[in-house]
Amino acid sequence: MTKPLENRLALVTGASKGIGAATAQKLAAAGAHVVLTGRDVRALESVEDAIHETGGASTIAPVDLNENDGIARLASAIAGRWDKLDFLVISGAYLPALTPVTQIDGKQLSQALTVNFLATQALLANFDPLLKRADAGRVIGLTSSVGATPRAYWSAYGATKAAFDNLLASYAQEVEKISKVRVALIDPGATRTAMRAKAYPGEDPKTVKEPSVVADRLVELLVDGFEGFHRERVEG
Repeated sequence: MTKPLENRLALVTGASKGIGAATAQKLAAAGAHVVLTGRDVRALESVEDAIHETGGASTIAPVDLNENDGIARLASAIAGRWDKLDFLVISGAYLPALTPVTQIDGKQLSQALTVNFLATQALLANFDPLLKRADAGRVIGLTSSVGATPRAYWSAYGATKAAFDNLLASYAQEVEKISKVRVALIDPGATRTAMRAKAYPGEDPKTVKEPSVVADRLVELLVDGFEGFHRERVEG
């Protein structure tokens, strides 16, 4: 039986846990070969084991988004093995401490800017040629409502996600007329992740949806396809 994403290559950042891990597994189940990136090698291996146990295909490529040349090395390695990249799912992110604007920690803000913004630009710059070689290259960025709507104590994270949103929306406009690459910004909403637990200590995780709900929607978008710049919030 042919799977809908057979012969497609997907790269998922932040694939070691949460929404990234769930999306990687769902993409593999749909037939894609998934390149798993993240810092936690053991966690990536666990995700890969789960993929292989169900007959899927994946490759582990540990990358620290804080490293300036890590993404360039990753792109070079992928280009040396494959001639195109069908899907880029940007799930990796860093949440700095939630504090008043006047008490933002400079080191944490710098890390948030690096992981959430600068690394995203590097991903787009380095994988743009491979995405354009695909029949219908697709980029999905996972964002947050605080990027569009400021919230007290969330300014450090929200500012980096606002920059993230602007970057992806600008890229979408730049490639729309000259290629078949299309971009989507997806707000997963309240989801049962480690980042959510950090932001809302004491919250009963059973009151929010599992990462698989978001992953199902992302894969659905990639299977069905989308035109133009697509933006939505995943409810459920």
